[in-house]
Amino acid sequence: MSDYIEQNGSQCSFTDENSWVILSPIEQQIKDKIERVGTPLKDWDIQINYGIKTGFNEAFIISGAKKGELIAEDPKSAEIIRPILRGRDIKRYSYEFADLWLISTFPSRHYDIENYPAVKKYLLSIGKERIEQTGKEYIINGEKIKARKKTNNKWFETQDSISYWEDFSKHKIIYPNMTKYLPFVYDDQGFMTNQKCFIITGEDTAYLTAFFNSSLFKFCFRDNFPELLGGTRELSKIFFDKISVKPVDNNREKEFQQLVKSIQTKKREKKDTKDLEMEIDHMIFEIYGLTPEEQKIIGFITIK
Repeated sequence: MSDYIEQNGSQCSFTDENSWVILSPIEQQIKDKIERVGTPLKDWDIQINYGIKTGFNEAFIISGAKKGELIAEDPKSAEIIRPILRGRDIKRYSYEFADLWLISTFPSRHYDIENYPAVKKYLLSIGKERIEQTGKEYIINGEKIKARKKTNNKWFETQDSISYWEDFSKHKIIYPNMTKYLPFVYDDQGFMTNQKCFIITGEDTAYLTAFFNSSLFKFCFRDNFPELLGGTRELSKIFFDKISVKPVDNNREKEFQQLVKSIQTKKREKKDTKDLEMEIDHMIFEIYGLTPEEQKIIGFITIK
C-alpha cells in the first residue's frame, strides 16, 4: 500500500512525490483490503509489451484499399499484412477498427522482401531514402529527406525487432499508453497495435480485462497512474507492476470471458451494456468480499 498520513480525520495517500490524494477512513479501508488480498501484477504469469514501432507509420500502416491492391497484385502479400489498432481506437471493452493494416516485416522474422514483390514495389514507391534505417539525410528534388534512425535492420523492416510477435496472435488485453478514460479491450482476433498501446498476454486475460474496466479498479487504482496536463494518465508498465489483483480459478476466468465477449457483441450492435458491466462489478465485489456499505461507497463508475 502507498504511504499515507492522517489529516483532519481523513488520510492523505501519495503514490509519488507529486501526487496526493485525500481519502476518507472508509475509502482507505477499502483500498487496504483490496491490496492486502491481491498479488502484485509483477508476480503474475503475464507479459506486458509495447505496441509496434515502425519508425515510419505513414509507409507501414496502410488503408484497407491499399491492402486490397497489394493482395490483388500478389496474393502472397497477405502473409505479411495484419489488422492494426491504434491507441485512439481502444474503447472500454471494445474498439473501433479504422480499416488500417500493418506491413509486419519484423526483423525477428527474417523475411526476404524478394518473396513479396508487390510490397517491395509499394515501399520503394515511398522512397528508399525515407525508409532505410541509416539516420542519413538526403536532398531529393530540393527537399531535405531524413531516413529512419540508424539500426542494424534492413531497409524494408520495421524499426523494432518485435521478438514477441507471436503474442499478438494470443488472447490479450490492449490498452492505450496515455488516456483520460482507462479503457481496456480483450482481443482474441489477432490485432497488431501501434506504439501508442500496450498489450498484456498470459494468464486470466478475460478476468483482468473485466477487473481493469471495473468500478473497483478505478476507485482503488486510478490515482496510481500519474496525471499529466489535461487529465491524461500514463499507463506505463512500471505502474501496472505495483497493482495488486486477487487471482481467480479457471472456472471464474471462463465466466468472465463469456461476459466480456457478451459486452463486446452488444457494443458492436450498439446496444446498452450497463447491466452486464454492473454484473461484472458485483462479481468482483464478491471475489473481494466487500460489504454492502463498501460496495455503496464505490458505486458504479462510468469512465468511458
